[in-house]
Amino acid sequence: MMHVAEVVAQGYRYPHETAAEALDSAIEAGAHGAVERHMRKFLAEVNKLSLGEWEELHTSTLDLSPQFVPYVGHVAWGENYRRGEFMADLKRSMRDAGVDLGGELPDHIEPILRYLAASSEPMSDLVEALPGAVATMCETLATASKKNPYRHLLAATEVLTADLAPVMISGRGAKQ
Repeated sequence: MMHVAEVVAQGYRYPHETAAEALDSAIEAGAHGAVERHMRKFLAEVNKLSLGEWEELHTSTLDLSPQFVPYVGHVAWGENYRRGEFMADLKRSMRDAGVDLGGELPDHIEPILRYLAASSEPMSDLVEALPGAVATMCETLATASKKNPYRHLLAATEVLTADLAPVMISGRGAKQ
């Protein structure tokens, strides 16, 4: 059985020829309840796209001038020293848990989800910041594009992280 956080993380990976089939298998192996429903909606919508269209959507949503910022530390603390400390600590914790960053910064949502799947005791700063950061990402994408399939992936992420200790995030700074 696949950990549900790993299932959701697969949705954030750059699409390839067999990405939809791999994601479908992953959902079958590890998602359930609301997470599964959101993941199935995401998959149904991206399955309507050609591979090239999905690649363009992925890039426009997550990479070049993203429709939401997929970096938890940036959403929580903006571009200041606190984000840098968070990323350094997270990188060490990910390395200790055997998580490969896959070319991403440590505070990118995809390796963070893989870290949650690999760690029995995730870093406390992450546990505190993640639910609020994901909620902010959801709001930002909903404002930018009400029809973007990634809204379903973010909804699955929000359900997954809802049990973690919430933190209120407003704009670029965390309020504790």
